[in-house]
Amino acid sequence: MRLTAFTDYSLRVLIYLAAHPGRRATVGEIARRFALKENHLTKVVHFLGKQGLLANVRGKGGGLDLALPPERIVIGQVVRQTEGAAMPAECFAADGGHCGIARLCRLRGVLHEAVQAFYRVLDGYTLADLVHNRDELVQVMQFMPVGAAAPVPLAEDTP
Repeated sequence: MRLTAFTDYSLRVLIYLAAHPGRRATVGEIARRFALKENHLTKVVHFLGKQGLLANVRGKGGGLDLALPPERIVIGQVVRQTEGAAMPAECFAADGGHCGIARLCRLRGVLHEAVQAFYRVLDGYTLADLVHNRDELVQVMQFMPVGAAAPVPLAEDTP
């Protein structure tokens, strides 16, 4: 199963914030760190806020932070929220698709079972599990190339 860019970006935002506990980040900062377009990330952040995963604070001193402890953010739930209904094949469409063998085919059942297994694995992990190596993540993110530029720490990263 391939995840959409929206899900990928959502997970990156959550990992970034969990790796920097107690510190608010901005959309621009995260976009630069992952070489993503700010307008795409803004949509992601807005969605995550509506889902209750992010606390989005506007104005001076504002920014993004996790709305829940990382231990309470289940990766499978995040992926379900961002991906919507699993559609591994045409026959999963509401109208059943246009496959001539759909009523006799067993593929739909096999794929359904595979999707359930996929989510069972993801449900076994929380955001905390993904950032147990927080110190190394922060170090790598601090020196990641920003866009196409050379790796330079951001102004807000320096003391």
